[in-house]
Amino acid sequence: MSDTLEAMTAVRWGLAAKLFATLLVLGAIAVVVTAALGYVRSRDALEEAIYDQLTATRIAKARQVETYFRTTRDELRLLASSKMVLDALHGMREGVDELDRQRPPEEMRKKVEAWYAENVLPHLQRMYGKDASVQEYLPGQRSGTYLQYHYIVNNPHAGERRALLDDAGDGSKYSAVHALYHPLLRAAARTTGFWDFMIADARDGRLVYAMLKEIDFATSLREGPYRKSNVAAAVARCLAATEPSTVCLEDYAPYVPSDGAPIAFMAAPIFDGGAVAGVLIAQLSIEEIDKAVTSNRQWSREGFGRTGEAYIVGPGRYLRSGVREFYEQPDAYFARLAATGTPPQEIDAIRRYSTPILHQKIDNAAVTSALSGTEGTGRITDYDGTPVLASWGPLSIPGVKWALIAKKDTAEAFAPVDRLQRDLLLVGGLALVAVLIIGAWLSRSLAGPLAELTAGVRRFAAGNYDVKVSARTTDEIGQLCTAFNSMVDEIHAKNDMIEAKNRENEELLLNVLPAPIANRLRGGEQSIADGFAEVTVAFADLVGFTALSSEMPPHDVVALLNGLFTRFDQAAQELGIEKIKTVGDAYMAVCGLPNPVPDHADRMVRMAIRMVHICREHALENRVPFRLRIGINSGPVIAGVIGRSKYIYDLWGDTVNLASRMESAGVADSIQVTRSVYERLKDRYVFEARGTLDIKGKGEVEAWLLRV
Repeated sequence: MSDTLEAMTAVRWGLAAKLFATLLVLGAIAVVVTAALGYVRSRDALEEAIYDQLTATRIAKARQVETYFRTTRDELRLLASSKMVLDALHGMREGVDELDRQRPPEEMRKKVEAWYAENVLPHLQRMYGKDASVQEYLPGQRSGTYLQYHYIVNNPHAGERRALLDDAGDGSKYSAVHALYHPLLRAAARTTGFWDFMIADARDGRLVYAMLKEIDFATSLREGPYRKSNVAAAVARCLAATEPSTVCLEDYAPYVPSDGAPIAFMAAPIFDGGAVAGVLIAQLSIEEIDKAVTSNRQWSREGFGRTGEAYIVGPGRYLRSGVREFYEQPDAYFARLAATGTPPQEIDAIRRYSTPILHQKIDNAAVTSALSGTEGTGRITDYDGTPVLASWGPLSIPGVKWALIAKKDTAEAFAPVDRLQRDLLLVGGLALVAVLIIGAWLSRSLAGPLAELTAGVRRFAAGNYDVKVSARTTDEIGQLCTAFNSMVDEIHAKNDMIEAKNRENEELLLNVLPAPIANRLRGGEQSIADGFAEVTVAFADLVGFTALSSEMPPHDVVALLNGLFTRFDQAAQELGIEKIKTVGDAYMAVCGLPNPVPDHADRMVRMAIRMVHICREHALENRVPFRLRIGINSGPVIAGVIGRSKYIYDLWGDTVNLASRMESAGVADSIQVTRSVYERLKDRYVFEARGTLDIKGKGEVEAWLLRV
């Protein structure tokens, strides 16, 4: 008997040990595989998400920069073709010719030289880092000395405020012409956002006009001190133009008259009788581009985090926008440049000009690929030697070859995954400990009675879905208990899922139909149709949207309409108005059903007024030329639900048809109403009688306008 008991004990402990070892091994494998797979998948998903974010940001910034240049080109071409600019060129040319026939007083010439020595020479020494000769930069012609004296040296205003001087008061013909056209040209430059605005004479390339009156004013771009500058190149190209639509863009370069700041020039020929009489020049500051690319130095707000940024690189691989570290941590920036082997002369130039633009060279795989016209994403080593995730691509700007790179440091990008790795190790260790404890417990608990499992099955069959049984045995009964518990959990989870789906379906139904109608459908009604004696129906349509949409990408059309109709929906919800449907760019709404309200006409007119204001705001925000036309009518309607697979709640009747005709025969930015609406609201609103309209199917119908 004792031998039998010992044999049974040995068998029992053998099974328990095997089960314990099996659970331990399986648990360890599950923890390790789950942790490793979770880490790899999370890292890959995060990397892909960061690339998507960087690419989206890069494309948005590229479009912003491209739009800036496209708008500038169109505005400059329009101004160059205007009679005002041509008349200004002729008048100022004659004034300059008159001054060239006179010798300026010697005292005037000396004062100009003294002013250059005091104000220009220090900037030249700062830019070049060595002594410079003022004589090389003085205006050569007599008129140049004369005009620079009166409009620069003797100007009561200094710096950029020199543009405020309209008339030098010297009595010359040039000053008379300048006093006439300078306010107009200055206003045009300020309106278009040009940094400076200049006119060059085709005969000798002389700048007969400059809005800011910098030291290039009245100098010759063929023979003067700035004959090798990028503005001289732009003028030379435009002087050879044969088409009035020509626009010449020269890339950014340090420009001496602007204290060595990076300046680009966009020029357009001024035609007179089929020949080029002069060139209109816009001076483009790098600040606008830098603000757009650097997010106005608010990188974190655009999702770049602590280390992300975007920058533009041009020919020679030199920057066309600033880099983040230069603005935020200049000391660390220069130390990093020195540590990564940047040439000392490059670092010295950045310090002298107080900007890395046009002075810092960036040569990496992203720049090479983007300058060759290829878009891409990947891991690269950035200009400071830091591994980064980057998205790159070329910019589409005629006249320049630029690349835009958006990047974020790898360390910051993968910081969440690194934290996840640490958490997985901790959780994995805890899970292994839990497996040890649970395995030990299960190995001793699989000998639970079959009766407990049977009772659990009966309680589950009776509807108790929270029932659980204890697995205390070491044989197949324990496994069955565990399987039973798992089955209960799975069924419970599926029930929860079904309930969640039912709630989602209810929410979707309420989005399609009014709540009372949806409740009736859920109640089992097969056909819903109701008559309403008094409601107010409104139709609205966008005037000019069809022509506008033909010129826009489909995605932009949908986004524009969605934004506008969403704001209409919010207004309708606030006023207790039911939106029926939208068809294309038309919007239909009703007030007074399914729940009647006594002031349905007044609510609908207030809704229409708000819609006109919303449309105006939306058009201004999106810079699109469309307006809203609204028609309103009150009376009886029939409403009901049609369709099975796709429900729609719609209205029928003469009231609906007449409201639609009021809209189609209406006036943009106005609300056209019928007599039924007018009689209800004539004491609350100022309506304008429009007389009778010939309405198809109705004959002569009276109409009133409420102008907004």
